Amino acid sequence: MDSVSATHPCIDALLKGYELPRTGVSWLNERRARALERANALTVPTTRDEEWRFTDITPLVRVPFRPAAAAARPALVEVSCFVAPEAAARLTFVDGVFAPELSATADLPDGVVVAPLAAALNTYAAVIEPHLARHAAFEGEVFTALNTAHLRDGAFVWVARNRVCPTPVQLLYLTTQQEAATYPRCLAIVEPGAECLLIEDYASLGANVHFTDAVTEIAAGEGARVRHVRVQREAGGAFHIGHCAVAVAKDARYASHSVALGARISRLNLNVLQQGEGVDVEMDGLALISGRQLADTHSLMDHARPHGRCRQLHKCIVGGAAHAVFNGKIVVRPDSQLTDSSQQSRNLLLSDKAHVDTKPQLEIFADDVKCAHGAAVGQLDAEQLFYLRSRGLPQERARNLLIYAFGAEVLRRIPVPSLVQRLEGTVMAQTQMPTPTLPVGGRGENLA
Repeated sequence: MDSVSATHPCIDALLKGYELPRTGVSWLNERRARALERANALTVPTTRDEEWRFTDITPLVRVPFRPAAAAARPALVEVSCFVAPEAAARLTFVDGVFAPELSATADLPDGVVVAPLAAALNTYAAVIEPHLARHAAFEGEVFTALNTAHLRDGAFVWVARNRVCPTPVQLLYLTTQQEAATYPRCLAIVEPGAECLLIEDYASLGANVHFTDAVTEIAAGEGARVRHVRVQREAGGAFHIGHCAVAVAKDARYASHSVALGARISRLNLNVLQQGEGVDVEMDGLALISGRQLADTHSLMDHARPHGRCRQLHKCIVGGAAHAVFNGKIVVRPDSQLTDSSQQSRNLLLSDKAHVDTKPQLEIFADDVKCAHGAAVGQLDAEQLFYLRSRGLPQERARNLLIYAFGAEVLRRIPVPSLVQRLEGTVMAQTQMPTPTLPVGGRGENLA
C-alpha cells in the first residue's frame, strides 16, 4: 500500500513543538502518549488506500497548518446566527478553546451535566474513564490519533440513568484563524433509560483556510434514546475530517442526522456498533456542495448482536465541478440473527462536471436476516419538470423546486425547527426561491 510517511510536512507541522499535556489523571496521560506514538507511526492516506481511493486529500497536506494561537474572541452578536434558540444548554469553542462567555449551561436538572471536558475530569473521572478514547479507536487512523494526542479539552455531556435532558444540547465549534488546526472533542454518555438530543455545529467566522480534526464518542446505555444532529458549514476553503463512534446497548435507539455544506474537502467517518439485542438505529445524511468542493461520508453499521434494526438514507446534491463520495457498509456478524437493515443512497447531479462515487456494501455472516441496499445517481427528472411547467411554473423555478424537495426530505427530519429553517435558507440561496411552509418532523420522531 502506497502512502505518504507520517513525517509529511503537513503532519510534521501539526506535531512541531508538540508536548504531551500532563495532568493528574494518569490514565488520560497514558492514552494521549499512546495516541502520539501512533500519530508518528501511521501514514497519511492516499487514493491508493482502499478506504480513501475516491478522496484525494493532497490539497490538505500541502498547507502547513499550525496550532491555533491565542486570539480575541468574537462577541455574542457575531455568533448569534449559529445559536439554536431551542438549546438552553450550549458549549461554544473558539479556535479549540472553550468560551464561557458564549456558552450557557445554567438550570439543567440533577443528573444532567454539560461541561468542558477538562473541568469535568475533576468530578466525573469515574464516569469518563471507561469511554474516553475507547470507542473512537486511534490505533489505525492517523487523524483520530492526532486528535487524541492533542486532547486537552472538549465537550462532556452526561445524562444519568433514567433522566431526560429537557433541552437540546448544542456544541458550537467556531474557527477564526488562517491556517490554524483545531481538534474538537466530544464525549456524550447517555446512561440506561435516559434521553438526549445532541447538536454538533462546525462553522467558520470569515473565509479562512483552516483544518478541523474532530472526534466524537457517544455511548447509549440500555434502553436509552439519543438523537444526534451534526452540521458542517465551514468556510469554502477549509478542510474538515471528522470521526464519530457510537456504541448502542440493548434496546437503545440512536438517530443520526448529518449535513455537510461547507469546506473545500470534508470527510465524516460514522461508525455505529450494536452492543446489545433490540437496537434501533436511523442514519440520515445530506451533502449539498458545488464549485470544486469534495464531501465524503463513510458509514459503518456493525450488527454485533441479534435483533438489530437500521434504516439509512443518504443524499447528495452536487453542482459545478464538485465531487461527492458515499461509502456505506452494513456488517452482520455471526449469530446476529433476525437483523433487519437497509440502506439507500440517492444522488442528484446538477451539472455535466459534477461527480458522485457511491458504494453501498453488505457483509452478512448470519443466515436469518433481512438486508437490502440501493444506489442511484441521476439528474432532474424531465417528466417532473414538464409537469411543473405545465402548471405554469417557469423553467428555473420548476428546477429549483425539485432540487429543494430532494434535499428537504432529509432536512425535515431534523428535530430542531430553527436549524431546519436556517439550513433550508442555505438551500434556498442556491435555488433562489422562497422557503415553503411545511411541517417539521417525519421518520424517527418516536426517538425523541
